[in-house]
Amino acid sequence: MKPQNWAIFTENSIPLSGLIDQLLNGPLPENFKFLRRKKGALFSTSEIQKWMEEERRHDRKILTRNHAQSLQSMSSGERKKALFSYILSEEPDFIILNNPFDNLDPSARNELLKKIKELQESTIIIQILSRKSDLLPFIEKYALWEGQNLEIISEIPENSENHNEEKTYFRGNFPESPQKHTSFHHALVELKNVSVAFGDKPVLQNISWKIGVGDFWELRGANGSGKTTLLSLITGDSPKAYGQDILLFGQKKGSGESVWDIKKHIGYITPALTDSFRGYHTLEHMLISGLVDSIGLYTRPTEQQKSLAKAWLSLLGLEKHKDLYFHELSKGRQRLVMCARAMIKQPLLLILDEPTADLDDRAAKLVVHLVNKLGSESNTAIVFVSHRIEPDLKPTSILELVPTKKGSIGNILT
Repeated sequence: MKPQNWAIFTENSIPLSGLIDQLLNGPLPENFKFLRRKKGALFSTSEIQKWMEEERRHDRKILTRNHAQSLQSMSSGERKKALFSYILSEEPDFIILNNPFDNLDPSARNELLKKIKELQESTIIIQILSRKSDLLPFIEKYALWEGQNLEIISEIPENSENHNEEKTYFRGNFPESPQKHTSFHHALVELKNVSVAFGDKPVLQNISWKIGVGDFWELRGANGSGKTTLLSLITGDSPKAYGQDILLFGQKKGSGESVWDIKKHIGYITPALTDSFRGYHTLEHMLISGLVDSIGLYTRPTEQQKSLAKAWLSLLGLEKHKDLYFHELSKGRQRLVMCARAMIKQPLLLILDEPTADLDDRAAKLVVHLVNKLGSESNTAIVFVSHRIEPDLKPTSILELVPTKKGSIGNILT
């Protein structure tokens, strides 16, 4: 008999741990009793993190036992491929796919989709998803997770928000930072014919890229195409920048500048940075910590700093929640706060690395709307990096890294 394959729709504001635990360990929800006495497996980012921690703490390679690389050194796509191969080797009766396509480029998405399709006749597939465009094409049974119970539904749910909701958010001007930056009348960042290799593996080949004041760039490229390497040249985190023709904020790379001379001009957010705030940080303190580039706030904030944080929270519609702890927010609101934290000092350059990863449709739309506002109404240059094409994003230019045997080359699209 053909397996029952299900899609379970959810939102970022609703925790998934209870749902996944019920499906794997019981008690099983109604309509899922067919999973009784069946062996399950979980395909998710959290599982990858668990195995990475196992490697780090105990030096035990499970997912990568047939690889020279560790999980830590792999790209997002390679890690997911390793986890999927391991799950198949365990021969489970059912697989829970928790947002399986996050952090994958189109090619990797298609490769994973092909493998999942091959399983549908023999293995029960339960897809948990927050982006409706990720729905597997062969699934015909739907449910909605509401945090306490699983509601069976007959069709794909509509977005709950008003389609024009984003127009009511982020009204007003951006608060002005008390920190003043040097006025630039030339490029903030300029790379000329930059090439990078690690050992005998070429990564970047003759990349030329200029980022000017107020530019709004989208950086695209397949998993492993060198996006992270390219960004590390700009942030000062890579020794590969030395000896290259690179200009960073008016200084030639290698002319005596420190990493902190570079970083003081940059605002930077990643999902991993969001995860590093695990303590009891209020929203007010979260934003003020962006002025001093610290994980948490360890000095008494000034009245001027409090006033600035209040203005940013007002712009986000969170002014009544200044004393709320950051970890109590939904993922979507956390990401909005992280964008504001990165912008509070009005940096010359804002780098947004996967800012919509792991977000549902509504939250991703709001983050993109905020980024568009930053791009059109501030003098901060923006570099937006994502494996997923966000249809509402409005960059003025695109740099696409295209892999070749000699390393990725850069195509500029406007």
